Amino acid sequence: MTPRVPPATDSRPDDAAGLLLPVPDEDGAPFWEYAARGELRIQACDDCGALRFPPRPCCPHCQSFAARWQKMSGRGRIWSYVLPHPPLLPAYAALPGYNAIVVELAEAPRIRLVGNLVTAADAPLNSVAPARLRIGAPVKAAFHTLPEGVTVPRWLLERP
Repeated sequence: MTPRVPPATDSRPDDAAGLLLPVPDEDGAPFWEYAARGELRIQACDDCGALRFPPRPCCPHCQSFAARWQKMSGRGRIWSYVLPHPPLLPAYAALPGYNAIVVELAEAPRIRLVGNLVTAADAPLNSVAPARLRIGAPVKAAFHTLPEGVTVPRWLLERP
């Protein structure tokens, strides 16, 4: 799931132009398909039951190639975060104070997902004041469909 930067364009009125987008590969495509349905699912071994992320063809625990996608509650806690500066890409310069967080899933503490903490699924990436970020804060997944058609999980504080 290597990120890509879409080509710059002046025709899009939204703030998503030039932001990094996921590029699903064969193993990770189901993750994005479920996200488009508003579901957070994690790949699980069909033989030993171990959850794994990022998705891959073989279980690192038992080496089985049998897999399924297990539905998660979408709840977790902030495990880590960063407030990037200076912005690495021009599109992020318009979003000072944005965050990137690492979320530890409630049902699978060894599974951690990277995203952004926002006030609503469609809110700007800098909608949460940096002072509100706390390690251990409970969060829940929300899904946002970008103009390019890909749906990404974002995170909301459980107690706003």
